[in-house]
Amino acid sequence: MGARSELRQQLRTRRRLRVMTLVTLSVVVLGLLPLFFGIRSTTRDPVFNSLDALSVPAWADKDVDDRSSGSRWCFIDCRFRERTAQSERPFEETNQAYSAALRSAGWKVRGGECTDQPTTEGKYTCWTRDEFTLDLWVRLPECAVDAVAAQNPATVPSTGPDGVVPTTDPAKCVGSTVSIKVQNAVTDVRGKPAPPVDPSLIGETPDPVLTNDPLLEPTPSAS
Repeated sequence: MGARSELRQQLRTRRRLRVMTLVTLSVVVLGLLPLFFGIRSTTRDPVFNSLDALSVPAWADKDVDDRSSGSRWCFIDCRFRERTAQSERPFEETNQAYSAALRSAGWKVRGGECTDQPTTEGKYTCWTRDEFTLDLWVRLPECAVDAVAAQNPATVPSTGPDGVVPTTDPAKCVGSTVSIKVQNAVTDVRGKPAPPVDPSLIGETPDPVLTNDPLLEPTPSAS
């Protein structure tokens, strides 16, 4: 009887330890995960968070690369954000998917020209929302651009680490490349009239004054 009661006591102790371990792990996981995502959302750029929330299909949001420069609070320079993504489908279909997602998120198309870059291949549009402006450029995939450049004799193709020019099978070069650039509207001067010039800062050019200053006369030559 004593051995049985001792065994039962050991089983109860082990059962309590298991329960306490599971409860502790549950508290840690449920507590740390929200804390982690909360800290991440507050420290990460909210503009990139809004781009993450765009309802674009998964096939149009591959290999995302985010870059930024400047101050988030416009200290000295306002922040400039740029995102590059790869799409598995042609740029026409990809542009429609991103345009629909931007409209659903409250972005509106800006009128007039919005870029000085050549856009012979692809679709370039400008958008605005709140205090931001957004440039969307959906174009041919990078492998297709490299193939076109390789056919130009004036273009020197880039070589790989082994000195061999990288080539891409045309059958595998499909899809499109997406570029998104976001900046603060106050720093985006495109389409805005030039600021007026203060008349008080403009001087008058004086008329030339002719004098009998001997320094202005040629020096006589020695006889």
